[in-house]
Amino acid sequence: MEKYNLRSEVPDKYKWDLTDFYKNDEEYNKEFETCTKLIKETTKFVGKIKDKDKLYEFLVHDIKTCSYVINLYVYAMLKHDEDLEKTKYLQMFSKANKLFSDYSISISFFKPELLSLEKNEYDNLFTNKKLAEFKYLLDEIYKDKDHVLSEKEENIISMMNSAMNHFEEMASTLFNSEHDYGKIIIDGKEEEIRTTNLRSFLQNKDDKVRKEAYEKHRKVLKQYASTSASFLDCFVNSVINEAKLRKFKSAWDENLFRENMSDKAYNTLINTTEKNSNVVRKHLKMIKKVLGKKELNCYDLKLNLTKNDKKYSIEEAEELCKNALSILGEDYIKHLNKIFDNHYIDFCEYKGKRSGGYSCSTNDHDSRILLSFNNDLDSVSTIIHEAGHNVHHQYVCENNPIQYRDVSHLVAEVASLTNECLLSYYLSENSDDANEKLSGIDNLLGVIKNNLFDAVIEGKMEKDFYEYAEEGNTITKEYLCELSKKYQDIFYKNEIKENELSTYSWSIVSHNYMEFYLFSYAFCMSVACYVSSKIIKGDKEMLEKYIKFLKLGGDVYPINAIKTLGVDLEKEDVYKEAIEFYDSLIDKFEKIYKEVEVKDE
Repeated sequence: MEKYNLRSEVPDKYKWDLTDFYKNDEEYNKEFETCTKLIKETTKFVGKIKDKDKLYEFLVHDIKTCSYVINLYVYAMLKHDEDLEKTKYLQMFSKANKLFSDYSISISFFKPELLSLEKNEYDNLFTNKKLAEFKYLLDEIYKDKDHVLSEKEENIISMMNSAMNHFEEMASTLFNSEHDYGKIIIDGKEEEIRTTNLRSFLQNKDDKVRKEAYEKHRKVLKQYASTSASFLDCFVNSVINEAKLRKFKSAWDENLFRENMSDKAYNTLINTTEKNSNVVRKHLKMIKKVLGKKELNCYDLKLNLTKNDKKYSIEEAEELCKNALSILGEDYIKHLNKIFDNHYIDFCEYKGKRSGGYSCSTNDHDSRILLSFNNDLDSVSTIIHEAGHNVHHQYVCENNPIQYRDVSHLVAEVASLTNECLLSYYLSENSDDANEKLSGIDNLLGVIKNNLFDAVIEGKMEKDFYEYAEEGNTITKEYLCELSKKYQDIFYKNEIKENELSTYSWSIVSHNYMEFYLFSYAFCMSVACYVSSKIIKGDKEMLEKYIKFLKLGGDVYPINAIKTLGVDLEKEDVYKEAIEFYDSLIDKFEKIYKEVEVKDE
C-alpha cells in the first residue's frame, strides 16, 4: 500500500464514513444546540425524583439527552483523531468535552435524590409498571447508597472531573504529535520516525535499523519521562481522591465494587501466571533460537520469526478476516460484512493521526475503527480484533434496550481476542505456505504473551503504583522504572537483555488512564483461549453459548456473563488451560519450523 504524508492523500475508500452521525458540520452544530437545550430542560426534574411518574419521565428524557451528548462527543473525538494538529476539530472536541461536563452537572441531583429514599419508598416506585425496564439500572444506582454524596458535592465532583480529565489526551498529543523522534535511513531513503510507523521499523531485518529506531524513540520517551510521570501521578491521585470522597477504602476497593468482583479472581490470575512464567520464558528462548541470536534484545521482539514476507492489501486483509471467522456461522459473517461494506474503518497512517487502533461506539450507532495499517499480518490481526468489538456491539444493540447497551471491558475483550485466536488457527491450518502457517502461530503466541503475561505485569504495576500513591508518595519516573524492572525480572529472568531504555515502557501504556483496565485483557485472553479452542474442535454447544454471550447486555454482571460460557474466573482452571494452550502453540511452531528447515536444506 502506498504511504501517505497527509490525510488528504488517502483515497476515500480507505477512510471511515461518519455521515450517519452527522452529514456535515452544520448538522452537528444544529444538534449541539438541541442538546444544549435538552440539558437545560433537565432542571425541571430537580426535586421530583420521589414521584414515580416524574422519575419515569426523567429517565426517558435523560436517555435522549445522554444519547445526543455521547454522539456529539464521539464524533468530535473521531474527527480530532483523524488529525491531532487540526485546530478546528481540537476546538470541536474541547466544546464536546464542555458539553459532557454540563450534562454531568445537570444530572448531578439525580443520584442523591434517589438515594435519599428509604428502602420502602424505593420499592414503592415500581408500582409504576413502566419503571420495570429500568429496574436493573436503578438497582445498580441504589446499591451505591453509601457512596453517592449530596447534590452539591456531586456537582463539585462533576466540575472537578471536567477540569482534570485531560491527562490521557495530553499524553496522546505529546507522544503522537509533539514529540520529534528523529529520522532514519531505510533503503537509502530518509523516513521520519512516528508512533504510527515505529512497528514497521522494529520489524526490519537489519539489526542496525531496529536498534536505531528503538533507541531514538526511547531516548525521547526518557527525555520527557518526568512529564509523563507527572501526568500519571495527577491522574492517579484524582482517581484516589474521588474514591475517598465516595467513602471507599481505596481506588482498588472501588474497582472491585464496580465490577462486582472479589480479590479472589485477580489473585488467582496473578498467582497462576507468575507460577507458570516458565512458559513465557520458553517462548522467549524459542524466539532467540529461531533468530539465531546469542542475546535477545528489546528491539528484536517485533521481528517476524519466519521467512514469510507476505504483504496484505486492505482487500486481502478483509477477505482473510472473513474466511477465518466463517467458523462462527453465517449470521456472524453478515454482521462482519457490514463493517467493510459501510466503511466503518479508517485504515491508513500519516503524520498527525492518532496512533494505534481502537473501536469506538455509541449506544445508537455502530462503532468506528481507527487503524495504522502497515500491510503486515499484525495489521490484519488488529482489524480482526477491532472487528470483534464492532460485531459484539452490533449484537448488543440489536438485543438490548438503549440503557443496557454498554458492556464491561471484562466482557468486551473476549469478543476481540477470540477473533485473534481464530485468525491464527485458520492460517496455521489452511495456508498452503508453511511460512505463513508459522506466521499465524507466531502472531497468536505474541497475542497471548501481550494480553496474558504482559497484561498481568502491567496490571500488577498499576495496582502497585496506586497503593504507592495512596501511602502518600509521589509517582516519579525513577519509581516507575524500578517497578518495571522488578516485574521484568520476575517474569523474564534475564531472557531479554537488560536495557535501561526498556524500563520506560510504562510511559506509553495508554490504558494506565483507564483505571485497572489492563487486568481485563488477561482475564479475557484466558477466556478467549478456552472458547476458541472448543469452537475449533467443533463444539457446537460452545458456539451457541458464545453467540448468546455476545448478545448479553449491560444488565448482566461480567462475571455472570462469563459463567454462561462455563468459566469461573475465581478458579485457576481457565488460566491453566490458557497457558497450556500457549505452551502447545510453542511446541507446534517448533515442530513445523524444524520441518521447514529440513526442506530448505
